[in-house]
Amino acid sequence: MSDHRYRPEVEILSVTDTGRRRRWTDAQKVRIVEESFGPRGSMSETARRHDIGRTLLVRWRRQYRDGELSGDAAPLRFMPVTLADPEAPAKANAPEPAPVPTACDRAEITLLNGRRLSVAAMIDPAVLTRLVQVLDPA
Repeated sequence: MSDHRYRPEVEILSVTDTGRRRRWTDAQKVRIVEESFGPRGSMSETARRHDIGRTLLVRWRRQYRDGELSGDAAPLRFMPVTLADPEAPAKANAPEPAPVPTACDRAEITLLNGRRLSVAAMIDPAVLTRLVQVLDPA
């Protein structure tokens, strides 16, 4: 009699079959995530190159964006900024701010992916929002 039972062609190896589970340090994760911030399609290529799943890379990118993955550096944080009317009188106990040169009509912004954006200080907020979304889609 011949054996006609169904036998799958694919064998699935569990973590115990391969011997160990890979561990990634925060610094390695940050390096891989920053490598994935490239032109369209580079996220999949980066995941294949490092032999990790795309969903894992998406999770790492979210952690990176939220400041949970800092590697060796301190996580990036936003600082509150207020603009004061130059004609308004200063408070009596407040220190005198340093004079700002009148030629300073540009603002420089460092995005989470390390890119720097230099724009006119009076840029329309909708245009600035669109620029940031294009340059840092994560």
